[in-house]
Amino acid sequence: MSEAPVPLNVAVLTISDTRTEDTDKSGRTLVERATAAGHQVVAKRIVKDDVYCIRAIVAGWIADPDVQVVLTTGGTGFTGRDSTPEAVTVLLDKEVQGFGERFRQLSGDEIGSSTVQSRAFGGLANGCVIFCLPGSTGACCTGWDGILAEQLDSRHKPCNFASLVIPGRGQHG
Repeated sequence: MSEAPVPLNVAVLTISDTRTEDTDKSGRTLVERATAAGHQVVAKRIVKDDVYCIRAIVAGWIADPDVQVVLTTGGTGFTGRDSTPEAVTVLLDKEVQGFGERFRQLSGDEIGSSTVQSRAFGGLANGCVIFCLPGSTGACCTGWDGILAEQLDSRHKPCNFASLVIPGRGQHG
């Protein structure tokens, strides 16, 4: 008999100067996919694309022992207001370089060379995993379906990020 998956506590942050709860399709997509996978969404917010506002929210979630996973959507491009990498990378203990690499590989099949403008990334901080995706709904689907669904599943072999954030299971930090 297969072991049951361990549900994780997930926080979702949409980074946008224009989105509202009614128009936040990307954030809603991440919430729906995480919930459908059996995880519990413990927080969801929308914040303007401002380095310090983004950093304050993500830092608070990293410090919260009830949050194991932070997913962000938006602010990973190259426009003047895109500042998610600058806001979040300084908080990381370790960067997961393969996340951005794999995301761009998958995304390239969908949007071609435009994927090089994505600064999607992931990392670990204080026993919490953080994954920052572009703001489009399609990019959130690509990131979840192609990477996060497996990597946040405690049963995925040979390794997964869930095991790093489940107390007593893996190595923290």
